[in-house]
Amino acid sequence: MNTMKSEQSIDYLKAVTANFLIENRLMLATAESCTGGMIAAACTDLAGSSAWFERGFVTYSNAAKTELLGVSAELIAAHGAVSEPVVRAMAQGAVAHSHAQVAVAVTGVAGPSGGSPDKPVGTVWLGWCVHGHITTECCHFPGDRAAVRHATVQRAFERLASLLAA
Repeated sequence: MNTMKSEQSIDYLKAVTANFLIENRLMLATAESCTGGMIAAACTDLAGSSAWFERGFVTYSNAAKTELLGVSAELIAAHGAVSEPVVRAMAQGAVAHSHAQVAVAVTGVAGPSGGSPDKPVGTVWLGWCVHGHITTECCHFPGDRAAVRHATVQRAFERLASLLAA
């Protein structure tokens, strides 16, 4: 993987996202588990991000998902933290518990441990709330912990930019 190209791509996608949100007077919130705030950090790397980035929730523990985003403990118990229903609830919760109208949420197994046959290391669920509609996607990223987390940030911005443009 060419790291420089990926970084440029993320920078481009952030700029596209920022411009769309500013032009449409929308704010973004993030709800992150496996990336531990990397998406929020990528947003705030851009000068002037306060015009479009509202807040980030780092909800690494199940308790944080429940307390900060309103994800029900029963939902987590039934499906596991790394699941479509939980990432959907995280995206909804990020909008509901902020002043943002747009959200991106991620939960996954970055490794090197924590994987299972059903959810191996590299399994990441992503969710986006755009125009009141929730979109989710499950990805299986290769590589070590750093590679999985970087790929998650990349994919979060790729899909967000495409959903905003739709």
